[in-house]
Amino acid sequence: MAAGVSEQEAQAHVYGVCFKTGPPARTGVELEWLAHDAADPRREVAPRRIDRALDPWTAPGALPARGRLTREPGGQVELSTPPAATLAACAAGARNDAEAIRGAFAAEGLVLADSALEPFLDPPRVLDHPRYRAMEAYLDHGGPWGRLMMRSTAAVQVNLDAGDDSDGPRGYRFRWELAHRLGPVLVAAFANSPLWHGKPTGWRSSRRAVWQRMDPSRTRPPAYHGDPRASWARYALDAPLLCLRRDPPEDWDAPYGLTFRDWTRGVPGLRPPTTADLDYHLTTLFPPVRPRGWLELRMIDAQRGDGWTVPLVLAATLLDDPAAAYAAWDATEPLCPNGSVLPPEPVWWRAARLGPADPALGKAVRACFSAALGALADSAVEAELREGVAEFALSYAERGRCPADDLLEGISR
Repeated sequence: MAAGVSEQEAQAHVYGVCFKTGPPARTGVELEWLAHDAADPRREVAPRRIDRALDPWTAPGALPARGRLTREPGGQVELSTPPAATLAACAAGARNDAEAIRGAFAAEGLVLADSALEPFLDPPRVLDHPRYRAMEAYLDHGGPWGRLMMRSTAAVQVNLDAGDDSDGPRGYRFRWELAHRLGPVLVAAFANSPLWHGKPTGWRSSRRAVWQRMDPSRTRPPAYHGDPRASWARYALDAPLLCLRRDPPEDWDAPYGLTFRDWTRGVPGLRPPTTADLDYHLTTLFPPVRPRGWLELRMIDAQRGDGWTVPLVLAATLLDDPAAAYAAWDATEPLCPNGSVLPPEPVWWRAARLGPADPALGKAVRACFSAALGALADSAVEAELREGVAEFALSYAERGRCPADDLLEGISR
């Protein structure tokens, strides 16, 4: 049996694996979709139909750009791209793989849904892995939000290098802070989940509202005191265990409220935790920015069609182009009152409820699009991607709108 990991060893391990520093160079994206029946989006989709559609693409390397295809607990489809050396290569690869999935769905009479929250149905949990049974049991302590998240939400996740050890815009500290400052901007600009059970919820991003209500210890940003590594290690060790892996046929339920830090200090009747347990625990933390050796930006709603290219290009440009990064920093300054470095929690709530119709957030959204478009004008990014960002800015950002407004208008007709 592997030796237990101490509290100090656990902290050092988190430092090492979650912030692998180096010059920002790679870009990745993860795309989630809800599945709808093409003829009637209110008709429940049997899991076997999704299985049949995806069967040709589930083997490793089967998709055209070698993306990885997985399923979420409610049957959602997730495409994860390999890290690409350029933004354009990342977008092209993801687009090719997404088109293959879209074609496979069409052949089975299915479509990839336009919303980031299931607007009509209450999908069952279709995955019976012990992780998901334990997750559901744990999250049920906090109300219905966990089940809703697991079964009914979909996102765009942008993956970017953490950064190097410098003090400027390429440094991991600056990039960590800027990613959090941009978080509410990205929530607001791309909010796309205003409906549930066929009716408006009062939120532009109901998906984000679900995540924020679910479990603060693992879904909200870490408290920050100037050191990303220390802040994240404290957050990770103080988060309760969501599940505890055991050999079959035992379940994975963890003692409720037991944190990983508590576990390292010894729990009667429970084996000591290992480094592998810690690595797995880190995969059960879901804040809007999650460090995994790179930065996962997890706050963006799933978009209609290939609309995911716009948040991908916007986020990558604002974080990777130094001039755009400084401009985005200035644009988000009003969202950080009283000299704070990061936006307080109420700003995230306003972003989810109002989107860019909120005056301060709308102004920041417009300024961030302007900064990105200025950087893209002098970049090697292909014209189609630049034009997509420009068209979104004109149709949505400049008008104080987001994709959720289209869905609300559609339901009112």
